[in-house]
Amino acid sequence: MKIHQLSIFLENKPSQLTQPCRLLAEAGVDIRTLTLADTERFGILRLIISDWEKAAGLLEQAGYVVNVTEVVAVEVPDRPGGLADLLNVFEDTDTNIEYMYAFTFGHGETAVLIFRFDNPDAAITRLQAAGINVVGSSEVYQRIQPA
Repeated sequence: MKIHQLSIFLENKPSQLTQPCRLLAEAGVDIRTLTLADTERFGILRLIISDWEKAAGLLEQAGYVVNVTEVVAVEVPDRPGGLADLLNVFEDTDTNIEYMYAFTFGHGETAVLIFRFDNPDAAITRLQAAGINVVGSSEVYQRIQPA
């Protein structure tokens, strides 16, 4: 139930985001969701991609530093308090949420949150025990495909 995420390190300068996105587009690789974080000198572009292996190879061949990590996609009610309720599952545990990002995909009353946990297997076990839907990669790709 873990999903592969690509993290690409970019210089924090104008137009640095264009080339990796162009490479993926030219290769027919769909970006399903992304987040961009920055520091003064560099940025980290995190991507959930339709074909992560192909994308990683293309980007590495182009000279980018690419890191593949496992993240967990979790379905949450898209309403006030939905995230707070989910986070209660980890209260009083030693599970660390390193980062997260979210997206809605216009399907019913739910959103999907992408989590990077320090121990994803333990987090998945805890989420499932609480009755929270952990979404597999094929479901994420299917749900957020363009209409």
